[in-house]
Amino acid sequence: MDYRPLGNTGLTVSALSFGASSLGAVFRPVSVDQCIETVHAALDGGINLIDVSPSYGETLAELNLGRALEGIQRDRYILATKIGSYSEERGDYDFSRASTERSVEHSLKRLGVDCIDLIQCHDIEFADHDQIVNETLPTLHRLKEQGLVRHVGITGLPLNVFPSIIDRVAPGIVETILSFCHYELNDTSLEDLIPYFKEHGVGIINASPTGMGLLTSRGAPDWHPSSKAIQEGCSKAVQHCESRGVDIVKLAVQFCCANPDIATTLVGTANPKNIRDNIDYANEPLDETLLAEVLEILEPIHNHNFTRGLPEHHDPLLA
Repeated sequence: MDYRPLGNTGLTVSALSFGASSLGAVFRPVSVDQCIETVHAALDGGINLIDVSPSYGETLAELNLGRALEGIQRDRYILATKIGSYSEERGDYDFSRASTERSVEHSLKRLGVDCIDLIQCHDIEFADHDQIVNETLPTLHRLKEQGLVRHVGITGLPLNVFPSIIDRVAPGIVETILSFCHYELNDTSLEDLIPYFKEHGVGIINASPTGMGLLTSRGAPDWHPSSKAIQEGCSKAVQHCESRGVDIVKLAVQFCCANPDIATTLVGTANPKNIRDNIDYANEPLDETLLAEVLEILEPIHNHNFTRGLPEHHDPLLA
């Protein structure tokens, strides 16, 4: 496993990391035993960053992750969780000081730790950015001073939410960003912001290398916000890989992990075999010929996107 610095945090993270949303049964029912075995397989395979949130399964993911981490040496993993989003189904967002403090306190208990390595404002496209700048981030840094959290970041889907916050705060206030669906085979628009993040010393966490299911044999789920054109274009790439006897997930994971400017890419599963397969993919050499063929197939929809959140935070659509 390759390991890289996460911006200016001083943390060194595995190029492939574990997204624990699946532990909250957000995709299918899961057992505690499955969760424990999957987390242990991730750690044993060299993954050292685990990302979770109270909103995944409405706290179930944090609870199951806490059970899986029982008895594991604390220096074996870097633990990231979030504040602000508590139920995606209900649109339950609260970035106030009181909610933030309460959220961190409860996450510490569910996860069974004394300190969270990285605390992140979750899905800030649904937030008032004045509140994030003037209330939420100062609250998180007070918790940092108290030793309850070590580093502070922000997450979101629209790319423009990141400079919207970073441009308004002092250096070091935002230490990391987590972006999803913007660095994958069909959409590499995150790349345009890499020089900006480097200049500000901000570590980059990439998520959803398959575009939330676009680049899988199952295809996009019914709830997926992408256009028909994006889904059809990705399906052609999937079929091409299948004709070559390759699961496109392998190519997708390898493509994301190959960029040295992206500290880590999150993959999520509650299946121990799947996480072992993903680790194997990350450790194997990339098939450059197949990659070139797939990128050519995807060229007509390259960087075609979808957005969400408050209207003022939407990215311009290319579709």
